[in-house]
Amino acid sequence: MSDFIVRIVQTRGDSFQIGLETSEVLRNSPILHVLSSITKQEIDISEMQSIFSTFAPHLLDELEGLAEGFGISSKRAATLFSGYDMPKTEAMGCSSLLTKEYYVRNYDFSPDLYDGVFSLIQPNQAFASAGYNLQVLGRHDGVNEKGLVAGLHFVSNDRYQKGVSPWTAIRMVLDTCSSLEEAVAMLKEIPHSACYNFSLGGRLGHMAEVEASPDEVMVRYGESFLSCVNHFQDEQMKSKNRPSIVGSQERNKHLLSLKDKKWSHQHMFEHFKRKDSPMFFTDYEDLFGTLHTFSYSYQESRILTTIAGCRDVIDLNLQDWVNGEDIPKEELIGYIKRTEKS
Repeated sequence: MSDFIVRIVQTRGDSFQIGLETSEVLRNSPILHVLSSITKQEIDISEMQSIFSTFAPHLLDELEGLAEGFGISSKRAATLFSGYDMPKTEAMGCSSLLTKEYYVRNYDFSPDLYDGVFSLIQPNQAFASAGYNLQVLGRHDGVNEKGLVAGLHFVSNDRYQKGVSPWTAIRMVLDTCSSLEEAVAMLKEIPHSACYNFSLGGRLGHMAEVEASPDEVMVRYGESFLSCVNHFQDEQMKSKNRPSIVGSQERNKHLLSLKDKKWSHQHMFEHFKRKDSPMFFTDYEDLFGTLHTFSYSYQESRILTTIAGCRDVIDLNLQDWVNGEDIPKEELIGYIKRTEKS
C-alpha cells in the first residue's frame, strides 16, 4: 500500500493571485517534472492567447501568476499549464451518472499522472467553483456557484489535431457559464483536440452529454436520468470510437441498471466510492484505477467527494463556501495498492 495524497486549495481574489497561491501549494511537488515529460517543448503562444481571450481571458492572468510562483517564464508556463496543443493522451476511464437531483462521477487513471489537488476558487473575474485540477489550470470535473457541474470522459484520438484539451474546456465552462445551455453552446465553439464526452448537469435538473470531436459536436439530452462513459452513443459519432469499447459498454450497462433504484445522493455517492463497487477499479499500473469520486446535489448545493482508499470525505455546502466559509481540511490522505509487474 502507498500513500495517495490530495491537497486542498482554497483561494479568493484576482486570477493572478489564484495562480500564485496555487503554485505555492504545488511548488515542492513533482508536477513540473511530470508535465515537462508529457508536454511539447513549445506551443504557438499567440494562438493559445487568442483562444483564451475569446473564451476565458482571466485565465491568461492565472497563467501569469503560475509563472511567477514557479519562477518560470510566461511562455514556459503557457506550454506547461494551458492545455493547448497537448500531445495525444493515453486512454482514461470516467463514469458519470446524472439525475434531476444530483451528479455522481468516478475518475479512473494512474496516480503517476495526477495533480493531486482539489481546488475551491473564487476569482474576481469569474464564477467560483470547486473541482479536481488537471495540468494545474484545468479540471477533471467540478461545479460552479451557479450549480453547473461538468466532467470529462476520454473517447478516442480520432482526427486528433491542435486544439484545446478537454480539461481546459471544463475549466472555461465552469468559470464562465451560468447554465447548461451556455455550457453546451461554448463546447460547440471551442476547438477540440480529440474526441471526448462532456457530462453536464444544471441546477434545475437539466442534463446533457456533449459528444465532441475535432470536426463535429453532437448533444445527447436526458430527461430524468443520464449515464456518460467513454464511448460515443450518437449514431453519427460512433465511427470515432476506439476499436474496443467493451469495458465502457459494461460500465454503462451497470449505470443504466441503477435507473429505477431511486437512490439518494448520499447512497449513490457511497455506491461509486466503495472499493467493492462495480464502479471502482484498481488496475492502476495499466492506467485504470479509481482516483476520486466527485458528486453534487443541486437542491442542497452539497458536494460530497473523496479519493481512493480514504476514509475521510469532503462534505460541504458550496454556497456557504462562496459566502466566505472556508472548510477546515488541508488534504485528503488515501492509500493505493500497486501491483508489481513481472
